[in-house]
Amino acid sequence: MGLDHATEKPHERLAKALADDLVAVNALIRARMASEHAPRIPEVTAHLVEAGGKRLRPMLTLATARMCGYGGPFHINLAATVEFIHTATLLHDDVVDESGQRRGRPTANLLWDNKSSVLVGDYLFARSFQLMVETGNLRVLDILSNASATIAEGEVLQLTAAQDLSTDEEIYLKVVRGKTAALFAAATEVGGVIAGVDANQVDALRTYGDALGISFQIVDDLLDYGGDTQATGKNIGDDFRERKLTMPVIKAVAVADAEQRAFWQRVIEKGDQRDGDLDQALSLIAHHGTMEATRIEAVRWSDLAKSALTSLPSSELKDMLVDLADYVVARVR
Repeated sequence: MGLDHATEKPHERLAKALADDLVAVNALIRARMASEHAPRIPEVTAHLVEAGGKRLRPMLTLATARMCGYGGPFHINLAATVEFIHTATLLHDDVVDESGQRRGRPTANLLWDNKSSVLVGDYLFARSFQLMVETGNLRVLDILSNASATIAEGEVLQLTAAQDLSTDEEIYLKVVRGKTAALFAAATEVGGVIAGVDANQVDALRTYGDALGISFQIVDDLLDYGGDTQATGKNIGDDFRERKLTMPVIKAVAVADAEQRAFWQRVIEKGDQRDGDLDQALSLIAHHGTMEATRIEAVRWSDLAKSALTSLPSSELKDMLVDLADYVVARVR
């Protein structure tokens, strides 16, 4: 199927195929984000949960469980768990990054305050553990609790690596595996586990999620230097202003001459940013061709994701997951 704007996007087709399950997930999310004693909790949570996100991560859990023949009720719990973990990390991220916009809307910390964002994020993490325990599956609990720890670890690593020019692609990949790919991988893996498929298929699903998550984050980092602000909900250069060392910049720094390196040290390490610096950064990135080199890297991970699925039985949902891996990188063609 073509991936142009005239056709239905893979995540939209997935949402249609999983429509009944998604209704159940949304109902469970609303029920569990309620709080009898602290009305601010549902206020803050609703602002983010109902902000029009694609529900990509929970859909991965629903799709993999269904694809593997699961007919029980607990994929709904797990999909809601994944969305709560994701939402909790977004609330915490926006405080850490001092962000003012998320999905094209003001962030919770801007509308309320940092304290509310942190504490409501904590509440959602706790809720996610309650949801996963209800499945009665210790392996699922192991996967999702490990993912939660890995996400936090990735965020802390980014704090130290983000503004250090010695950060290379290996460290960048560790950050990405933590803050993004860990939840993608857990979301796909638990779908197979709850369905009771064999270890090889569970490994294939985890590999798919990991590679898809890495590709997804690399593309997000690319879009920060050349995306459509309305489509992404972010401003061009947000990562630059926040002094984050992402792959396009890491590649540009690796081939920089002394003068160019001094520029990167000033704007990223020292945080001395002036008018015209973003344009200069974009010019250097274009000069060294690091946008295209980064895109090629994203495609490589997307191809890895698709190849991981080859061992799984053919199905319409599997085809949609393959198309999803293509679509992730099609955003930067």
